[in-house]
Amino acid sequence: MGNNDYVPLFETRPVKGRILFRLFAASILVGICFICIYRVRFFPLAGKVERWSWIGLFLSELWFSFYWFLTTVPRWNPVYRFPYKDRLSQRLEKKLPGIDIFVCTADPLIEPPSMVMNTVLSVMAYDYSPDKLSIYLSDDGGSDLTFYAFLEAAIFSKKWLPFCKKFKVEPRSPEAYFRTALEPDNYPVMVKEWLSIKKLYDDVKMRIETTTKLNRISEDICKQQKGFREWDFVSSKRDHQTILQILIDGRDPNAVDIEGKPLPTLVYLAREKRPQYHHHFKSGAMNALLELLGLNANGGPCYIGTGCFHRREALYGKKYDKDCKVDWNRLNNRKVNESASVLEDTYKVLASCTFEQNTLWVKEKGLKYGCPVEDVITGLSIQCRGWKSIYLNPEREGFLGLAPTTLLQTLIQHKRWSDGHLQIFLSRYCSLLYGHKKIPLKLQLAYCPYNLFAANCLATLYYVAVPCLCLLKVISLFPKTSNPWVLPFAFVVFAHRAYSLGEFIWCGGTFHGWCNDQRMWLFKRTTSYFFSFFDNILKLLGYSQAAFVITEKMADDDVSKRYEQNLIEFGATSPMFDILATLAMLNLFSIVGAIKKVILDADHSKVLDVFGLQILLCLLLVTINLPVYQALFFRKDNGRMPSSVTSKSIIFALLASTLTMY
Repeated sequence: MGNNDYVPLFETRPVKGRILFRLFAASILVGICFICIYRVRFFPLAGKVERWSWIGLFLSELWFSFYWFLTTVPRWNPVYRFPYKDRLSQRLEKKLPGIDIFVCTADPLIEPPSMVMNTVLSVMAYDYSPDKLSIYLSDDGGSDLTFYAFLEAAIFSKKWLPFCKKFKVEPRSPEAYFRTALEPDNYPVMVKEWLSIKKLYDDVKMRIETTTKLNRISEDICKQQKGFREWDFVSSKRDHQTILQILIDGRDPNAVDIEGKPLPTLVYLAREKRPQYHHHFKSGAMNALLELLGLNANGGPCYIGTGCFHRREALYGKKYDKDCKVDWNRLNNRKVNESASVLEDTYKVLASCTFEQNTLWVKEKGLKYGCPVEDVITGLSIQCRGWKSIYLNPEREGFLGLAPTTLLQTLIQHKRWSDGHLQIFLSRYCSLLYGHKKIPLKLQLAYCPYNLFAANCLATLYYVAVPCLCLLKVISLFPKTSNPWVLPFAFVVFAHRAYSLGEFIWCGGTFHGWCNDQRMWLFKRTTSYFFSFFDNILKLLGYSQAAFVITEKMADDDVSKRYEQNLIEFGATSPMFDILATLAMLNLFSIVGAIKKVILDADHSKVLDVFGLQILLCLLLVTINLPVYQALFFRKDNGRMPSSVTSKSIIFALLASTLTMY
């Protein structure tokens, strides 16, 4: 194809309504300025408690204003990307590049082998030329149970892939498909085949789950595959040699499905781990895979772990320039003549626990180390080398994953994320430092809302606790409802939340979903972010070390049932729940005290006028915490709040209220 025939693969269009948003943002800024003027002009001169409460609230509002500015920057000039998929073959003359897909797992108990099998089968069934598709399973748990599930996936794929094409299966994970699909009723032959594949899958699933429960591989299964011999030399999941098995070699003419069509390459890897060497968690596993791919024939890797695609040159440290073009024809014609057994032996050396020592790995190549959110600093370093990232959100989701089904697991996950983000902000990888003169200032600032997740905890905790305590002590912190100065407070709060609701619905959410999102916003800021903030302080002082916590992917039937009923799962003791319950009880005591004062005071209207905004704030917090009260006092299922948490929260809240009043 000549240069004159060049057609773009996508089009960039600005989002409509940008001018309106900028006017809206300007009005919010004006409201914030008026709030600041009010705080300075009406600073209380009498009373030490009043002054410090006022100062703390003013500092919290300044932080919220600063954080609002950071979240507004990425919204200032939004654009849409419209891809033209039909032009892809025209551009590449039907010679699509090879891709490598990474599937990551780390613990067979938290990430069940049957789930791993489904993930592998879904990516094997991609609508892509199988001879240009390679799937790599990175098993950082080094589990023979996971390897067994991977082996079952390789065998079952010979029937599953033709079935997907014939029946146009969507989604292509067997578990997800058979959970929702209806049995066809048009042709008896198709019905028979459909039922046959379903039964075959059920049998495979049962074998994997039975083996997982027994926590051992039977001797008969071990004899069928030489790869199980590797576990004869495994001391523990943190002390073992490299285990690498090519289960399907896509170059092999015999690697075909039941219809004679070629199968994708399938590779299992458990990199070497030794106690004396740091394994660097998930980023170490990814770099081990990238090192292997240096010898493979495919093009750019597809990073399933975070649902994104990477150009190989970007991950291998190459700087982008205008002449940075890939000769796909040359890459696709690269041949590797070694047999699978020879490649296995070669790859094992490359996946050793010391492969990156005295090399450019980590410094200039691959994923970065030393952070629980290694993908963020890796992405930043890639952008600083001149590569651009594009966000694509197709109508049909490109990637699907599993979110935690319990509140505690959700909070733990967000603690890890916010912990890692704050580590980045306090390190040399802070976007404002590392990205200086390398990426635009707007992009540098766009990283900051995420990197400062944890820093929100102090201002939020102050706003949740102090106004309620001051209400009990009869200290007013806001303008009277009859005072014109109440208008900027009312406008900023109402307009900001209204925009949040509108944006949430515009992105496909519902009002009920938005309410739950606001609830989780408060829960995360007062627990996950609080603990991650102080963990970072302890790390800076040398009293704590970085850790990587794997999010549990499984839940029992009772938990799943309550999750489907939109019931928040508490059901565990945790310091995070102690904080949530104590704050909820404190808000409840404050609103009860306020109602009592309104009823008993002779001049009801005066009380409402002076403390109207504080009462509304406490009432809003009580409304947000309704699921907490239900879990503390009314629920009888196993998802209720433990009695120990209930007792502690009542005692702590009563103690705080009593000390405040007296």
